[in-house]
Amino acid sequence: MLPLLHIEDLSIEFISDGQSTPAVKNVSLQINKGEILALVGESGSGKSVTSLSILKLLPEPPARYTGGKIVFSEDGASSTDLLQASFNELRKIRGNKISMIFQEPMTSLNPVMSCGRQVMEVLLLHKQVTPAVAKQQTIQWFEKVKLPQPAAMFDRYPHQLSGGQKQRVMIAMAMCCEPSLLICDEPTTALDVTVQQTILSLIKNLQQQQNMGVLFITHDLGVVKEIADRVAIMYKGQILESKSAAAIFEQPENNYTKALIACRPSLHPKGERLPIVSDFMDGVRNEHKKIAHTPTTEHSSLLLDVKNLVVQFPGKRNFFGKPSGYNIAVDDVNFQIYKGETVGLVGESGCGKTTLGRTLLHLIEPTAGKILYKNKDITFPDATSEKLLRKEVQLIFQDPYSSLNPRLTIGNAISEPMRLAGIEKTAAGRRKKVEALLDRVNLSSSMAKRYPHEFSGGQRQRIVIARALALEPDFIVCDESVSALDVSVQAQVLNLLNELKQDLGLTMLFISHDLSVVRYMSDRIMVMHQGKIIESGEAEAVYNHPQQAYTKNLISAIPSLSS
Repeated sequence: MLPLLHIEDLSIEFISDGQSTPAVKNVSLQINKGEILALVGESGSGKSVTSLSILKLLPEPPARYTGGKIVFSEDGASSTDLLQASFNELRKIRGNKISMIFQEPMTSLNPVMSCGRQVMEVLLLHKQVTPAVAKQQTIQWFEKVKLPQPAAMFDRYPHQLSGGQKQRVMIAMAMCCEPSLLICDEPTTALDVTVQQTILSLIKNLQQQQNMGVLFITHDLGVVKEIADRVAIMYKGQILESKSAAAIFEQPENNYTKALIACRPSLHPKGERLPIVSDFMDGVRNEHKKIAHTPTTEHSSLLLDVKNLVVQFPGKRNFFGKPSGYNIAVDDVNFQIYKGETVGLVGESGCGKTTLGRTLLHLIEPTAGKILYKNKDITFPDATSEKLLRKEVQLIFQDPYSSLNPRLTIGNAISEPMRLAGIEKTAAGRRKKVEALLDRVNLSSSMAKRYPHEFSGGQRQRIVIARALALEPDFIVCDESVSALDVSVQAQVLNLLNELKQDLGLTMLFISHDLSVVRYMSDRIMVMHQGKIIESGEAEAVYNHPQQAYTKNLISAIPSLSS
């Protein structure tokens, strides 16, 4: 009996300016019905290229298939080589017999079509049912993927849904034709741990109900342990090892696999240097453990004092332009941050974390309360105070690519704040400082003339950190600054932040939805829920002995590598 999908010696290259770059090299994989195969590796390892090639979704050119077969057999007897299939044959298979859940639902969903219409479109194309039946089946699938108010959700547009809800719409769209093979390309990256747990359970349950084969692509081995039957490890376009999920964790053979397992923050004490991939791939483990200094508030001066802070946004406005009500994003929040410490702020999307962080930087105006910085009231700063605030307080954004100007070289992006703030009066002086900052974040000074699109995600995040350091700030707000990074790149950035904390004495508010990362980075943790701080305390105490049910739920949702 033939396997559901058999990839044999697949090789793919990309052509640019007459130069060919190999992306996938002699990859062989097999997926059976009712089985979940996890394909694991860092960004750029070739995972998504492999998955997109199954349905021939790679643009040709620049992509070029240089060898191999992708054989699909729905019944175990007859088979089709998808690389040789005609457009019409592929059209009947795509979304019907083989479906795909893409990594970013917002860019995969049509913004001008309601969510229900988009799922209906798939049913009308492949199942040849009436519009009334297609609508009924769409609502039934919205119920299966546990979307709230399924009938109402039919008429809503993607921008009206949360990240987790959009991902469930994508799952409904992929599953509605009951495919034999489901391809999941990083379906939970950057989602809250609780939403991630729900999505993983949903995929697993639907897979068992339909007896589907699943190709699950991820860089997170914690997620793999939750869902996969077998695992294939991919690095630089090649499969390094492939075995059962249990064997991968109990007896990893390849150094790269060992690196992916070892670099997760949850496996290390707070502040300890995280191992990175190069430690393993070079064959020399860097055993030096660099512990970040943990300050005590008894001997530190008070830097930030937030009192009864409230931020609310107007709801829908009536005919006369008056709001019908207000949405409270930050609700009577009180906390203090001392010089030299890192305070973690954790909670799910929509709890008010980012709003609170941006209010501290006066990017959002508070409705009520006080913000004292160095004992000075900056709640509503004047022009002089705001100029000083912009210099002393910096923000590291969640998405470095969107926070960098694509038309500026990174050298200009880093030097621009210095020019505006009057630091380093000459261009030569600013150039010299840019080079020093790039060196400080482990990037070559020769990279200053490159543009943002020429860097990887981890490199762009380091560029944004260098830009934040350009004004020599006393206080930095890190807003989900590592949530979308590979675990190995995440380890590099966390190591860098810890080194900067120790060397420069930086004070940080570290915002994240991942309590394991927050525990590793922070001296104290605050847990936020529905605009309120519901629990706070020493990092280890909150993580190991949570008092609130909400905090316990966040911790229990973290994928674990332990048995």
